[in-house]
This record gives sequence, structure tokens and C-alpha cells, in this order.
Amino acid sequence: MKKLLSGNEAFAFGAYLAGVQLAAAYPGTPSTEVVKTCAAYDTIYAEWSPNEKVAMDVAIGAAYTGRRALCAMKHVGMNVAAESLFYSSYTGLKGGLVIINADDPGMHSSQNEQDNRNYAKFAKVPMLEPSDSEEAKNYVRIALEMSEQFDTPVMIRTTTRLSHSRTLVDMDESNRVIPTDEIPAYERNIPKYVMVPANARRRHPVVEERLQKLAALAETLDINKIEPGNDEIGIITSGVVYQYAREVFPTATILKLGMVWPLPKQMILDFAKRVKKLVVIEELDPFIEEYVKVLGLNCIGKDVYPIMGEFSPSLIREVSYKASLISEAPANVSAVNIELPMRPPMLCPGCGHRGLFHALKRLDVSVFGDIGCYTLGAAPPLAAMHTCGCMGAGFGVVHGVDKVGVKGRTAAVLGDSTFFHSGIHPMIDVLYNKGVSTLIITDNRITAMTGHQDNPGTGMTLLGEPAERIDIETVVRGLGAKRVEVVNPYEIDNVMNVLKECIDSDEPSVVIVRYPCVLNVKEKHPVPVVDKEACTNCGTCLKIGCPPLTKNEEYVAIDSILCNGCGLCAEVCPFNAIKKPEEQ
Repeated sequence: MKKLLSGNEAFAFGAYLAGVQLAAAYPGTPSTEVVKTCAAYDTIYAEWSPNEKVAMDVAIGAAYTGRRALCAMKHVGMNVAAESLFYSSYTGLKGGLVIINADDPGMHSSQNEQDNRNYAKFAKVPMLEPSDSEEAKNYVRIALEMSEQFDTPVMIRTTTRLSHSRTLVDMDESNRVIPTDEIPAYERNIPKYVMVPANARRRHPVVEERLQKLAALAETLDINKIEPGNDEIGIITSGVVYQYAREVFPTATILKLGMVWPLPKQMILDFAKRVKKLVVIEELDPFIEEYVKVLGLNCIGKDVYPIMGEFSPSLIREVSYKASLISEAPANVSAVNIELPMRPPMLCPGCGHRGLFHALKRLDVSVFGDIGCYTLGAAPPLAAMHTCGCMGAGFGVVHGVDKVGVKGRTAAVLGDSTFFHSGIHPMIDVLYNKGVSTLIITDNRITAMTGHQDNPGTGMTLLGEPAERIDIETVVRGLGAKRVEVVNPYEIDNVMNVLKECIDSDEPSVVIVRYPCVLNVKEKHPVPVVDKEACTNCGTCLKIGCPPLTKNEEYVAIDSILCNGCGLCAEVCPFNAIKKPEEQ
């Protein structure tokens, strides 16, 4: 039987078939569904870890015992987990460890484009790259077997298009590896697993020798293969871009690389001799291209194909035609001349973050931000977030700003899941180094942006089991914060007063803005009513940027279908023209 699976679902199914017993991750698009799907298999223990480094350490621990393990993260998550990747490359592992790492060409949901094939080269570990869901399933087992054979973690690179596209997958379970129930004794091996300098110096030659053996394997591994065709053009490619290249160059000879590090040197040299014109097509960095050129080969690559942005068959066809690599011009599809209204992303109707950012804007605060739903506070009409770099950055950035000083009010904002991920340490920095910053935590009791995953503050695990709810206020006070305020974002006057007092004080403060995500709890209250006689159409309520509010010629209207009755518009109306049902 075959079934349509996304790449992420296929990775999880492959983990199940290969006997993986533990899967850990921090949710991050486009990788989130890998471990979420793993949780559906009763033979796999799956968890949301506080951050990507913890997830990798947990998976490494499972592999140290001899079990097969998996961890998953988006490309920027590897920046957080890199230190663990590097030490595990030196120590090796008794059981297999596969790391699913999802790049995001085109930045559909990310703050940068980075090509994590470079991490495989940097850490001296092998990397595989499937081109469809069937390969995604199969490559998990290949990676785990390679991990165990060569005593190394193995990375699998995926991209947004592969992770979220669906292709047919063979669902046969006849070759499934059934995990053993036997509990092994931990094998103590201090020289191998304790990376003090003396031991690490002895392990480095092992890593280099291993890399040479993996390079030799790449020459014969069947996931690296030549698809013969017209030798006028030879294309080297990998991953989902292989599908696009095959579509645009249906008769070309193609070297399809399933293992993208280490690369098969002799195979590439032989391939180059075979074809008249050598072309490398790859998303993001010239990773394969630079290797090919180091071998002394001339090739067409980033001089034709873009170094940034997501590829597609139409893009490859267009640039290939301009470079005279194909003779058939792209079809001239005339665009329909319709001007559509802009649909910028915005906070959901009734979102608790809206009241916070409205208050910050009214107080004219320079807000140093973070990554989450609340990043939309940077969008007009709120326009009340002024930096966003990476998870946990806002607290550290505002501390630096406040230490050197600027005119006006300053504060930093991050979410509850981000607080557990990477917000605790910069808060410690503020408290320890006698900072004066106001640190705001938007506690909506869920990891909302990536699809409502649980976190340490929700009281529930990925497996749906009740867990200890880590109370943010208790943690903050335990770190030594003296001034801690908890506010409801819909009580706008109180929010304004608390923020003003905290920001204007000469001591550090923490403000926890607490209200559950309205989409997660699905709350809907009676819709406020506009008093048409009292409404002056001043537009003040529109400044909160709530989608149900629209401006007519004479008054503001509320779309009762979109509105969930939070009442924030009534709170900010200066003429009491918007009334909550209980006020009527």
C-alpha cells in the first residue's frame, strides 16, 4: 500500500520502521511535524525539549546507551545546538543518531537563509539529502546504519518544500526493526566520552580517519547515482532541486547526490569527463560547486543560478534559457491584471499581545523584540517592536542598550516558550550585572506561532500526559527579581500604569502579561456594540489593528463573525462609543 505523506511525516515513519526509540525537538517551522508525528508511534518516546541544544543532548544520551535516536530542528535551531553536534562528532555514539535539519530557502518562516550543509562539513559528519518523501523515509534507516557503522551522528538535510510537500510513500512494514525491551548496562569509556583536552586530542585523528572512510563510501553508495541521458549537458544536483532539474532538463545526464557530505570525488571527476558541459544546480550556497571547482573542473553554477531564494521549475527554466542551456523559451503566461488588496500578516482577532503593544506604543517605548507571534507587533498600525534578531535576543539587547543609555523609554519582549528556550540566561545577566531594564514576558500558555505545541509552562507533554507546570513567576522570583508584576493585557489602563512605573523606575523589573492564546482556548465572548450616535469616527480604535474593525463613512463597524469579544476596542475608545454587552 502507498500513501501520500509529507516529507516530515515520512521522516517519522522512517524512524518508526528503523527502530528509533527516542525523538526530541524544539518546534520550529519547517521541521515541527517530524517529532510531532513520531509521538503517534507507541514504540517511540517523543518530547518537546526547552530548546534545540537540549533536544540534541537528550538524543545523544539515548544513543550513548545503544538505542537509536532522532532529533529535529529548523536551520537556525542548529545554531543553538551546534556545540552538542561538535562534541558528539568527537565522542561518537554506541547507537545510531540521526539529526533532521530543515533549511528554509525563501525564508517562509525564518529570519535568515542559511545553508546547513556547511555544518556537516564544519563538524566533519556525514549528511544525506532526500528528494521526495519516499527517500525521506528510506534515508532515515540509511543514516542510522551509517551512524552505527562509522560511530558518528548523521545529518539529513531537508528544506521547506520537501518537508511540507506530499508524495507517495510505500507503507510496507515487513522490514521494520522492532526495538528490544532489554535494558542494557551503560558502558563506561572515559577516553571516548569525556572530552577533556587530552582525550579530545586522541579523538580528533579518529574523526579525520572516519571522514576519509565516509568519502570512500560515498563513491559506492547507491544513493549517489548517475542517471544517463544526453551527455551534451551533465547536471550535478541534490534534494528537491533534483526534481526541478529533471523536469527542466528531461534528457540531460544527471549526477544525483543523495549524500552531500562528504562528496564522492572520483565519481564527480568521472562524471565531468563524460559530459561536454558541466552544470551544478543547488539551492542557496555554492556548496557542491566550490568542491567541483577545487577539483579543477570548470562548471556553470551560481554565475547563472541564484545564490538566494527558493528554487522552482519555472525559475530554473527561465535562468537556464537566458544562459542558453535550453533552447525552448519558457511559456509566456500573461498575468491577470487584477490589483488585489495587500494582506499583511497581523495578530489574530482578540490576541492578548495587541493590548500590550498598544500600551507600549502609547508610552512611546523603544521595544527590543524576539521571535514569535508577538513579532507582529512590529507591523502597522501597532509598529511597536523595533528589533528582532533571534530567540532570546531581546533581553540581552535591551540590557546592552540600557547600560550605555539612550533617550526615552526602553523595554524588551519575549514569549513564554521563548523564555524557557533562551530567555532565562539573559534575564540572569540583567539581574546579576545590576541592569535596570524592564523585561516583558507574554505568557499565552502555548507555543503559538509554530502551531500550538506544549512547552514547560503548559502542564502537558508532547505525548499528552499531564506534567509539572513550570510557573514563570516562580522562576523569575527564584532568579532574584524583586519587582515582578502580572497583568491582564485586556485591562489596558492597568497595563499602561504598570509599564510606566516599571520602565521609569531605576531598578530592573519583570512584567508577565498573562492571557491564554485565544485560538488555543477558542474563547468567544459577546461582541461589543458600536453606538453610532456616539461614534465620531476618530479612528482611535483602528490603531489597535484588530481585523474585525472597519471604518465606514460615518462610524466604525465590527464584524461579528471575526470578533471574539475581547473588548479591547471598547477599552481604547475615547468617547465610550463601543460598549461591551454588560455595559449596555
